Amino acid sequence: MLLYILNFTINFPDGSDSDNTKLTVSLVDPVWELVDPAPDVHALFCTYNDQFFWGQLHTVSVSWSPRMTVCAGVCSYEGRGGLCSIRLSVPLLKLRPRSDLVETLLHEMIHAYLFVTANNRDREGHGPEFHKHMHRINAKARTRISVYHSFHDEVAVYRQHVWQCSGPCRHRRPYYGLVKRSMNRAPGPYDRLVPYIDGLV
Repeated sequence: MLLYILNFTINFPDGSDSDNTKLTVSLVDPVWELVDPAPDVHALFCTYNDQFFWGQLHTVSVSWSPRMTVCAGVCSYEGRGGLCSIRLSVPLLKLRPRSDLVETLLHEMIHAYLFVTANNRDREGHGPEFHKHMHRINAKARTRISVYHSFHDEVAVYRQHVWQCSGPCRHRRPYYGLVKRSMNRAPGPYDRLVPYIDGLV
C-alpha cells in the first residue's frame, strides 16, 4: 500500500461521494494505527525519500534486522558511490506503535541523506546539519524525530545474560560489576568493564 504522506481520503462504507472527507494528518497521528498498522517499510522509505529527501536516497537500501537488540535503527556506510544501508530492529520495533517505526526510519534516513549528499560518515554526529533536517521534517510532517531513539525497557528485556564480578568491583559504581547482554557471550578483554573486573562468577 503506497501511502500519501500528509493527505488522504477516507471513503465511508455507504459509498456516497458526499461522504468523502479529505484529512490532513501528521505522519504519527494515531489514525495511522487503524489505517495501516503494519506498514511496508520499503513503501514508506520510497515515499519519504520523495517527500523529504528530494529522491536523493536511491542508492540506499532498507531492511529489517532480527538480531539488533540494543538500538532501534542504524545506518551503515558501505563504501564509495553513496552506498549505505538502513537496518531497523525487529525485536525493538515490532511491538511499538507505528509512530516509533516512522520516526526511527526518518532519523536513519537523515543520516543516509547526509552521507549521500555531503559524505558525512559520522554516525554519532547529530550536529547542525542533522538538526536542520530533523527540524525541517518535524515541522512539515508534524513528527517528533529526536536525536536518540533507544527504547530502554525493550532493550532491558533482551539483556537476559548476566555476569557479575566476584572481586571488589561488584561494590563499585556505576555497574557494580554487572555485565548484561542479549546474547550468551561472556565478557572479554575488549569490554569496558574488564580492566575493573577481578573475577567473573
